Amino acid sequence: MNTIQQLEDGVRKLPADELAVFRAWFAEFDADKWDWQIQEDVSAGRLDWLVKEARQDQLDGRCTDR
Repeated sequence: MNTIQQLEDGVRKLPADELAVFRAWFAEFDADKWDWQIQEDVSAGRLDWLVKEARQDQLDGRCTDR
């Protein structure tokens, strides 16, 4: 049995209260990983094209204040 299968089996066996704790922990863990990846992409310049596109949209009048 591989690690993923072991994790899946373990999660399936959790009682409801422990599953709720695990879900909250995993949601925070996943969000932190996502934030880290976005910061890495920003630092590496991989999202610069989005900034340029947004600025051009603003200059071209395709943005509104809401």
